[in-house]
Amino acid sequence: MLHALEAQRPDIHRRWETLLRVEPVNTPLGQPEALKHMVDYTLDTLFGALRTPHARRRLVRSNGSCAAERSLCPCGRNPLLAYFVAGEQALLETLVFVQSDLPDTADHRTTALLELKQTLAHVAHREIETFCAVCQFRDQPAACAPHAAPPAHHPRPSHGSHVA
Repeated sequence: MLHALEAQRPDIHRRWETLLRVEPVNTPLGQPEALKHMVDYTLDTLFGALRTPHARRRLVRSNGSCAAERSLCPCGRNPLLAYFVAGEQALLETLVFVQSDLPDTADHRTTALLELKQTLAHVAHREIETFCAVCQFRDQPAACAPHAAPPAHHPRPSHGSHVA
């Protein structure tokens, strides 16, 4: 599985970027032009974790729904949520594509799928938690409500202006 995915790396990267452009953007850091630069780093991290048996034993136990579990980010503003949703889709599409060309059993295909999903969940969990650790909304539950409006921006007077 790993070698097949690595061989498709340029296609995974292109697909991930394409999918980033259709994900909703909820912060300036969530712009596809900002996030696309992380794809190679994330693929390096993911492929490295897939190569390391020890890393596989320390996987995050997710509910299996998605690598970017929304419960990790209380305010939902973390741009990595959409980033990992797009990445997971690109990787799973590619895995299914490469598996269709391999004479493999259904059990092996299922095992590869679960291993990829769990390893990506581990990578996503670590990155999302790291970003959330510096979130300015982390300790403000009212600001974290999904329906709450972002705080209003009050422009500062310029140096030459007088306030009457």
